[in-house]
Amino acid sequence: MAARAKKADPGPSIKTVPSIKDRELYETLREEGNSKEKSARIANAAAATSRHEVGHRGGTSPSYEEWTVERLRHRAAEIGIPGRSGMKKADLIEALRTH
Repeated sequence: MAARAKKADPGPSIKTVPSIKDRELYETLREEGNSKEKSARIANAAAATSRHEVGHRGGTSPSYEEWTVERLRHRAAEIGIPGRSGMKKADLIEALRTH
């Protein structure tokens, strides 16, 4: 019986590896404890404009404390926070801030 040849590992798929445009900033954010998704978003936004302008774009939003639990859960669902349906308001706010 002949041994089957192993197929070469194609490596990670493109869908699982985000394109990071500012690798140095991404690594710094990851070392600070930020999630991969959040670090990639910030690093790519900084590369698109300038690091100084990233935090100053967009409008204003009320603080999470002013949001309803329903709205917090909806936002948590949008960004994929697990266990959100059983979380209290304070837990949802903490999860959204640290994601």
